[in-house]
Amino acid sequence: MDTDGRSAWQTLLRLINSYQVSQAIHVAATLGIADLLNDGPRSVEELARATGADPSALGRLLRALASSGLFSRSDDGYQLTPLAEPLRSDVPDSLRAWAIRVGEPDFWDTWGHLLDAVKTGESPYLALHGMTPWAYREVHPEANEIFNQAMTALSTGVGDAVVESYDFSGVELLVDVGGGEGALLAAVLSANSGLRGILFDQPHVVPEAQALLGRAEIASRCEIVAGSFFDAVPAGADAYLLKSIVHDWDDEAAGRILRVCRAAIAPGGRLLVVERVIRPGNGPDPATYSDLNMLVMLGGRERTEDDFERLYAATGFRLTRIVPTASGFSVVEGAPV
Repeated sequence: MDTDGRSAWQTLLRLINSYQVSQAIHVAATLGIADLLNDGPRSVEELARATGADPSALGRLLRALASSGLFSRSDDGYQLTPLAEPLRSDVPDSLRAWAIRVGEPDFWDTWGHLLDAVKTGESPYLALHGMTPWAYREVHPEANEIFNQAMTALSTGVGDAVVESYDFSGVELLVDVGGGEGALLAAVLSANSGLRGILFDQPHVVPEAQALLGRAEIASRCEIVAGSFFDAVPAGADAYLLKSIVHDWDDEAAGRILRVCRAAIAPGGRLLVVERVIRPGNGPDPATYSDLNMLVMLGGRERTEDDFERLYAATGFRLTRIVPTASGFSVVEGAPV
């Protein structure tokens, strides 16, 4: 094997074994290691006492993560690196909840059935767990809390990027459809003082939103409404914002959601779908792996520009433009026809 062949072999092996890194990060996040190191280096023995872990096994975990750039080891013990900072739970864009989420049994086990999803074209989640992911979170409050924390943290960075890239001028009332705890809506309202908002999500989700909206000091301009976007959404708004909603569903179900928005939207209003848009070509694109996640977990999909154009046309909208943001997400703007 020549040098190029050996390099390709090593790269492929690293990719094959990358699940090991994901699980190691999951364990460190679950144990709260980054929080424990926030005030400075600590020995393995101190960390083991604080987490209830076996000292030898924990040391092996941290050694492995240090080899990937998370944490560093010195005579004083282990300490945080810049790469590990987002694993702290007290930073605005924390990835700790997401790292916990991807290693939870329902998520991890379902990804283990990717082959089934590829062969059938359907998510294996229902067959494995006896219920949909939404129903699972309803009856597992701890999992629901972790999921909401993860979505809120992921929306924080996206929200900042959206308000930097998209002009909300002319919008007086904005409905955030499936807006979770309200992180994205809070970012938009904070940056647009003349804007009013309605946060719309399922009954078991919205109770957590009031505190977040209060901390953002925009609660007086925001109403919280519970319901299902398959049935109806608050009517008469100038714009309907859907972040990471449409990709959860296949075209048939996504079309139902958009038709509900079409029936509610004010004349001259805007549809604002915030999603990853799959790029053409063979270059690296996180959207392609997010697409696999949608397939496995939900039976949904990420979409190309052409996909969005067809979906909008089938639901009473026309695609007006796609506005990229620094977050990797884009605002896929539509207008009613």
